[in-house]
Amino acid sequence: MINDKSKVKRNFLIVGGLILLILLFDQLLKIYIKNNFLPGESRPMFGEWFVLEFTENPGMAFGTTFGGKVWHKLALSIFRIVAVTVLCWYWVKQAKKAVRLEFLIALGLIIAGATGNLLDSMFYDFTFKYDPCFPYNIREGSGIFVECDFWGKMETRPRGFLMGNVVDMFKFEATWPSWMPWLAGEPVFPAIWNVADGSITLGVIMIFIRQGKYFPKEKKVVEAQEISLEDDSVVSDEISEEKTPD
Repeated sequence: MINDKSKVKRNFLIVGGLILLILLFDQLLKIYIKNNFLPGESRPMFGEWFVLEFTENPGMAFGTTFGGKVWHKLALSIFRIVAVTVLCWYWVKQAKKAVRLEFLIALGLIIAGATGNLLDSMFYDFTFKYDPCFPYNIREGSGIFVECDFWGKMETRPRGFLMGNVVDMFKFEATWPSWMPWLAGEPVFPAIWNVADGSITLGVIMIFIRQGKYFPKEKKVVEAQEISLEDDSVVSDEISEEKTPD
């Protein structure tokens, strides 16, 4: 029988190791893509329906953008830092309660994904050569203008700590069949994503599907309250019947 302290320590090691593995895989793949792919270059991974395609985005998961201004990117990066901090605090709190390992893994997946994309924003502007005229650095609405040779004056994104782009590479090339109303010929999933995005998504799906198992106490409390109300109602009815004269 594993005591609570041993269980907590084991869970720390398992989930901590999982987070490190995801971060390592995420960052190594991004570094490989940055060094070996041209902008927009696509290479088959599993046939023609799942490919590696190099792109970068300034925003949230799956290429969602947030705006071109400096404060837009800074606000997003600060939000990520706060989110990761809160998630880590919540994870430790839950781990000390010796909750289900599966739930801690789900939280760990979200933490790993959020941290992976945050690392891009924090360090990639210093890790890789920065070209303000690089296609993914052009940012309309940023208010930062540079001369880009024959392209002329262009608006480029802000550069620095917490300002870097996020590297994406996974893309589904599958399209909806011709008989599908409104969606015929359209991409099934047009967004380009990365390991970190996938990790976040898997963690959220696990919590959504398995929430009944992850939060049993809340469910039992509600059931107990309902049973208590039913019992009170029955007792009240019995008392009323006893007081009713024949």
